Amino acid sequence: MANPDAVGTEGTPFELVVERGKIREFATATYSTNPDYLDRKDAVAPPTFLTTTLLWQPPEGNPWKAVELDGKRGLHAEQRYEFFGPPPKAGTRLTCTSRIADVHTKQGRRGGEMTFAIMTTDFHDETGQLVARATMTGVETARPTTEAS
Repeated sequence: MANPDAVGTEGTPFELVVERGKIREFATATYSTNPDYLDRKDAVAPPTFLTTTLLWQPPEGNPWKAVELDGKRGLHAEQRYEFFGPPPKAGTRLTCTSRIADVHTKQGRRGGEMTFAIMTTDFHDETGQLVARATMTGVETARPTTEAS
């Protein structure tokens, strides 16, 4: 069962360097043909590129483990990105900090009570300016859902 005491847990800040080659690889992997992602020396990161932070955040500094969702009953429910200016470009160094913003429950239709956990990750540039915020929502059902007859 998810731990409601995880709310407010903050992870260790870590760095994400927005690299031109990684932008191109990400754009290619997502079947983009946008030249702003593929051909420019100052390539712009696609909005969902920030998902790659999952590859850079040190496991011991990730606050998500404090939520303690049961992986057998867990789902990735939503991912949202909010930008406070243009998306970062190649060469930008971002400092990223994740924190558990909320844990709450609601009654589900088939699987009983559902627990929602929300983690936000803030992305600041070299000047300290907030560039973007990612919000991830995970869900844990009270019991495994069954197939409808």
